[in-house]
Amino acid sequence: MAMMFFKNITAELDAMMARDPAAKSRLMVALTYPCFHAIMLHRLARPVYLAGFPTIARMISQLSRFLTGIEIHPGARLGKRLFIDHGMGVVIGETAVIGDDVTLYHDVTLGGIAPSINSAAQVNVKRHPTLEDGVIVGAGAQILGDITVGKGARVGGNAVVIKNVPENSVAVGVPARIVMPKECGNEFAAYGIPTQDLPDPVARAIEGLLDQISRLQGRITALESELETFAAGTSGAEAPESPAIVKQDTGADLPRRFGRS
Repeated sequence: MAMMFFKNITAELDAMMARDPAAKSRLMVALTYPCFHAIMLHRLARPVYLAGFPTIARMISQLSRFLTGIEIHPGARLGKRLFIDHGMGVVIGETAVIGDDVTLYHDVTLGGIAPSINSAAQVNVKRHPTLEDGVIVGAGAQILGDITVGKGARVGGNAVVIKNVPENSVAVGVPARIVMPKECGNEFAAYGIPTQDLPDPVARAIEGLLDQISRLQGRITALESELETFAAGTSGAEAPESPAIVKQDTGADLPRRFGRS
């Protein structure tokens, strides 16, 4: 049991070092990284919570919050090798579920959006998000409600996610939009943003409208040209008849047309 405990701690330290070039040694991470302290205290608080002592568990979690600036409810389920970079301001709600190898940056919220009224009816109801394995969430992102962020997905900084995010996709914006479905791959993306250029969905929509306007303008120009050609041809065909018509209308036929001799 002790060997397994130390093996798990070593795996946690190695995962943090692998994702943070500023980490120089396991000792540095163990002594100075608030995410490590918060996760270890959560590993202590959760069994107490599950054993039926929620007040004591919350006391442990609040001590962790005071020491690290990271608030993790003891009811939350954390996977292996979680890394909370910087960590300050992170909030993880009671029914949140986090998979393995997930990375969160500072000011991330995994919150619920259920109304505060009739809170008794919300006991034991899942109201916080699920982050599957390998998810990266950028700084300031808010993931709200009982939604799922799929395996390997990336959430950009300050995004507000209120709908499911597919696997291996990138979500950015307020509210979050999927901008790179099935394209971000397995490479690590700092702050949830891949290194390649991100297409802006609004810019793409505007470009599409401009292209359509350009095509319509070309069509209108072609129609106007056809209309002018047709009008010129029609005018040229009727021109010889015009003097005769005028002559008839202004000549001797006028008295006879009105019944005069």
